[in-house]
Amino acid sequence: MAAPKRGRSASAQSRPGRSLALILIAIVALTGGMFASGNTTPRLGIDLAGGTSITLQAQNEPGQPNAINKANMDTAVEIMNRRVNGLGVSEAEVQTQGTSNIIVNIPKGTNSEEARQQVGTTAKLYFRPVLATEASVGAASSASPSASSSAGSSSSPSATPSSSASASQKATGSSSASPSSSATSQGRAVTDALKAGSTPSSSASASASASASPSASSSADASASAAASKLEAEYTALDCSKQAQRATAGKGAKPTDSTVACGKISGVWYKYVLGPAAVDGTEVKKAQAVFDTQGASGWQVQMNFNSSGAKKFANITAELAKNSQPQNEFGIVLDGEVVSSPYVSQSITGGQAEISGSFTQEEAQSLANMLSYGALPLTFKEQSVTTVTAALGGEQLHAGLIAGAIGLVLVVLYLLVFYRGLSVVAIPSLLVSGALTYVIMALLGPAIHFALNLPAVCGAIVAIGITADSFIVFFERIRDEIREGRTLRPAVERAWPRARRTILVSDFVSFLAAAVLFIVTVGKVQGFAFTLGLTTVLDVVVVFFFTKPLMTILARRKFFANGHKWSGLDPKGLGAKPPLRRTRRPAGPVAGPVDPKEA
Repeated sequence: MAAPKRGRSASAQSRPGRSLALILIAIVALTGGMFASGNTTPRLGIDLAGGTSITLQAQNEPGQPNAINKANMDTAVEIMNRRVNGLGVSEAEVQTQGTSNIIVNIPKGTNSEEARQQVGTTAKLYFRPVLATEASVGAASSASPSASSSAGSSSSPSATPSSSASASQKATGSSSASPSSSATSQGRAVTDALKAGSTPSSSASASASASASPSASSSADASASAAASKLEAEYTALDCSKQAQRATAGKGAKPTDSTVACGKISGVWYKYVLGPAAVDGTEVKKAQAVFDTQGASGWQVQMNFNSSGAKKFANITAELAKNSQPQNEFGIVLDGEVVSSPYVSQSITGGQAEISGSFTQEEAQSLANMLSYGALPLTFKEQSVTTVTAALGGEQLHAGLIAGAIGLVLVVLYLLVFYRGLSVVAIPSLLVSGALTYVIMALLGPAIHFALNLPAVCGAIVAIGITADSFIVFFERIRDEIREGRTLRPAVERAWPRARRTILVSDFVSFLAAAVLFIVTVGKVQGFAFTLGLTTVLDVVVVFFFTKPLMTILARRKFFANGHKWSGLDPKGLGAKPPLRRTRRPAGPVAGPVDPKEA
């Protein structure tokens, strides 16, 4: 009689030590990574660690009395949420309050000052032509060769006529511009720039008024001269090295007006004269930082405009390309600050553009984020900034941990009373699951900004029951096999496929519920859903790679194999049937029916 073939599962179960070694190596590696990174404790949310709460109030701009509505508020919340949360579960909360307020809660340890600056940057994003800069004034007055040569970087290889025409970013700025140039020379340069730097629309309107009547023309000239004089005075008085002046530079300027502004290049602040806004930031469909692997441009920022923005951008770049520096540049202005001032040498059509230069990855990503998330549909005023203490959250965390400890003790007592010796499988499995959960939560803090809040703690406590339920399902299937009269080793192998199906279905339902809850909810409820989903996945890992192999090893020990009364697998105590025995067929031929004729 041929020996039965050993199946795949049988071969795998003959080496359960491999699975145990694998999961133990994973625990050691993750723990080593946790200590190496210096993040030995999970990051706490604002309700546990405290943090900053910012209240912003939406403001109606002149000419937009009905701009504050639910659609615009929801869009603003989404943009701010992406600004402060970036990748995922950083636990910074952005939500509306009433009809015109937005509350932003930033937990301690999230670099709250940086997040506050990102949220507070609430003005709209504009693309404005550069009429004059401090560098051009210094170069004009002192004729400094280094000033003129450092005004911009060389064009990148991609700045050629193509379907994705490009603009080149200033690489070093104008750090060598003469700071000693006089106010008179600065004023003359600004006045000349204003005269020569009119936009196509303003030129058209001036021509129309000139053809209408001489008096209208002279009136328009007088008005333009007065505006230029005012702007010249603002520019001359502006000192961008002072934070107070930077904060107020160009405040209140309408998109249709020329204005002054400050911009930081290579760590040095410079002042600009900017023309009317040519493109609104809301017309930027997408912006991303990419690395040029085929050329020498390094990090670049790629922009895609919508249809109206593409047309406007093509018009302004065509006009700017006719001029020389700095009047072939456009300033990207966010909250009154010039965050970038690329120059162009040709009309950029097709709705795509690249900004290249001496970018670091961080600088390129920062500019891309500003272009993507900088254009809010509303203007906001910072009403209040308060510090949230964690006293109440600390008390609740203490109470939650006590509740979790009580629940864990009750589960252990249940296992000891009802499953006796099998608790040496269940309790270590609970410890392994807890260790993996803790280490992964600690690593996810710096990785994806995961923060542990009170609901997340509740999710971890609920996970104790989910994990214990998996063990109980497996143990009961083994007991069922023993009741059928089988010995322990075959009972374990026959029980595992049935228990495995039940465990997978149960955990899949729990994970699906956690995933749906994470997607459809916001704020702290997401912390509960994320923790529940994480612990459900870890439950499957622990049961497959620790609980089952450990049970296979213990089934070979006499204490369990012989069904000791304290093992939890005593056949007599379980009411088992007599042991199943195999029956063999007789060696000789089997007698058949007697032929009647022979009888």
